[in-house]
Amino acid sequence: MNLTSRLLRAGRLLTTAWLLAAVFCSWAAASPADALRARHAALAEELAHTAFQQPIHLESSQTPSELKGEVFAIIEHPFDMLSGALQGERQWCDILILHLNVKHCRAVGAPASMIELSVGKKHDQPVDEAYRLNFNYQLVASAPDYLKLQLSAGEGPMGTRDYRIVVEAIPIDAHHSFMHMSYAYGYGFAARMAMQAYLGTVGSGKVGFSVVDRRGGQPVYVDNVRGVVERNTMRYYLAIDAYLDSLSAPPQDRQERRLRGWFAATERYPRQLHEMEQADYLAMKRKEIARQQADMQTAKTG
Repeated sequence: MNLTSRLLRAGRLLTTAWLLAAVFCSWAAASPADALRARHAALAEELAHTAFQQPIHLESSQTPSELKGEVFAIIEHPFDMLSGALQGERQWCDILILHLNVKHCRAVGAPASMIELSVGKKHDQPVDEAYRLNFNYQLVASAPDYLKLQLSAGEGPMGTRDYRIVVEAIPIDAHHSFMHMSYAYGYGFAARMAMQAYLGTVGSGKVGFSVVDRRGGQPVYVDNVRGVVERNTMRYYLAIDAYLDSLSAPPQDRQERRLRGWFAATERYPRQLHEMEQADYLAMKRKEIARQQADMQTAKTG
């Protein structure tokens, strides 16, 4: 190879290195808000023609030690309103209690920085028979164009661990926001065995939302543990949406609006989410919320 060829080759290698460095720097410089905007753009077509009856994209993943569900959705609420409404531990108890399995919730600490959540069965149950998860609340970012917060718990029931509920959002326009919510937890051998027992009994036949095949022109939905995490991810997302919708009602009407709104939202997907009739759900949740409010009042006066 002559000198001219070697110089040309060196020039090409140097140019390639510069280009790679520029790409790396652009990735490194991309903010979380930019990344979420990019995801919104990538999902725009799907969100406009979604099968969820509203602009929602749901996905899930499973590794040998973790399950994760994610929802990306367009929310019909201004970003400023959404951001203000979701910041604060006490608001999250009003959200989380809507879930069937949540029996009790309270914010603790001075100032509150932890959420004590009691989870149990999908029917009326004493709190002392439920399992307590201690979630740390963290406001990761709060800016005019980006919100991120996280709830995390180290230990859960049946050998599960590392629970994380993460919410991030950006504004789309004056009346809409784009939200990403993820729900994940780790598991080991004991949790795997307990889950297989559930799936072989009361969880038999239950499915998630992801379509994994088609037979006779009909969708075949994901089942097993990914179906479990997808159902719970959707329930938590719908709880956030119902809570935000309730804030336009007078304060004395908001609780009932949240309960009815959450139940109606889950009934859009009966194949996945139907568990009980509305009257039973309302009676159970009214009792649980009254108990929760009485405990809060006792804590204040005590």
